[in-house]
Amino acid sequence: MNYRTIPISVLKKMDTNKGDDLYYLSGQKPVLLVFLRNFGCMFCREAMEDISKVKDEITEKGVEIVLVHMSDYELAESYLKKYNLHKLRQISDTSTEFYQAFGLMKGNFNQLFGFQNWIRGFDAAILKKHGVSVPVGDGFQMPGIFLLRGNEIVKSYIHKKIADRPDYIELAQIPTGKVSEKI
Repeated sequence: MNYRTIPISVLKKMDTNKGDDLYYLSGQKPVLLVFLRNFGCMFCREAMEDISKVKDEITEKGVEIVLVHMSDYELAESYLKKYNLHKLRQISDTSTEFYQAFGLMKGNFNQLFGFQNWIRGFDAAILKKHGVSVPVGDGFQMPGIFLLRGNEIVKSYIHKKIADRPDYIELAQIPTGKVSEKI
C-alpha cells in the first residue's frame, strides 16, 4: 500500500463524543481508528471484547483508540459499556460518510456470508456467547482499522471478510520512518 493521507477537512468533520475532532487528536498523538461493524454483529461484539483486552497495553504505548460506529451515541454507549469501552472516544457515523472516506466498502456475498464466516460465526455467537441479533446500522458495511499520525495513515487493516480477527497490538505499533504498512 502506498503512503496515504486523508484530507484534513474530513478529519476535522469527525467529531468525537468528547467534543474534539480527529485531526486535533491525531496531531497530539497517534490514533488507532477502529471502524466497527454494526452492534448487532457477533464479529463486532467479538472485536469489542478483543479491544477491551488490549486497550490498556495500547494506550500505555501512547496511542489513542477511537471507535467509529453507525449508531447514535446513546445506543453505542450501552454496547460499549458491556465491553468496558465506554470511556474511549467514539465517533458516530450513521451515514457511513467516514467509512467511505477511508475506503471501507460494502461487503460482497462471500465477504458477508462465506463458509469461513459461518464457521467463525458459530464460534463467536454460540461458543463465545456474543449472540446473533438484527443489524444495528448498515449490515453490509465492512470494518477496518487505521493508525493515524496527523492526517497520515501509517498502518491499515482492511477486512477481507467480516470474520477476520486483526492483531490490535501489532496495528498500534508505530512504524519508524515515513512508510505506510498494510497488515
